[in-house]
Amino acid sequence: MANYELRQIQASLRKATPPPSEGLRSSQTTEQLQSLDRAIQQKDGAAFAKAYSDLTNGCNACHRASGFGSITIQVPVNSPFSDQLFADQIAQGRALARGTCGLCHVVSDAARETPAFRFPAPSFSEIASRPSFSANDLRQLLTSNHRRVGPNQAMLKPKLVEYQIDAIVAFFETLQADRAR
Repeated sequence: MANYELRQIQASLRKATPPPSEGLRSSQTTEQLQSLDRAIQQKDGAAFAKAYSDLTNGCNACHRASGFGSITIQVPVNSPFSDQLFADQIAQGRALARGTCGLCHVVSDAARETPAFRFPAPSFSEIASRPSFSANDLRQLLTSNHRRVGPNQAMLKPKLVEYQIDAIVAFFETLQADRAR
């Protein structure tokens, strides 16, 4: 996404500065764009923040110097994508499952973990391998009271909000996909 946006900025700068006034776009701006590109390619968040800030400040200085001070660039305060969460949902789901369900269930076989309570609760891998159990079933289970999940089996009700349930379901779906391979 950042790489795409950088290309958009470069295209806008080319359109904004016609060839005769190419001198307006200084070597400093070119260096700032290169620094931003390097930070993106290296996936260096700190370098990206600095390069983006330097470029923003440079653009604003240029606007003021050329009589267009009313055009001010700023770092967005809120995400323009209010319906998207840019996070590693699967890692969050794994962490939530460990913290919420890990008392009774083995969440990740790779971690060779042992539940704190040694109830005969099935592991997440075992649950994921059940052909009759789906992500929708898990979602319903996590949102229900689910005191009784089977004969003589009771389960604690986790207090999860919707995005947490979505994350655990996403993690569960990766377990199902891994089992299917």
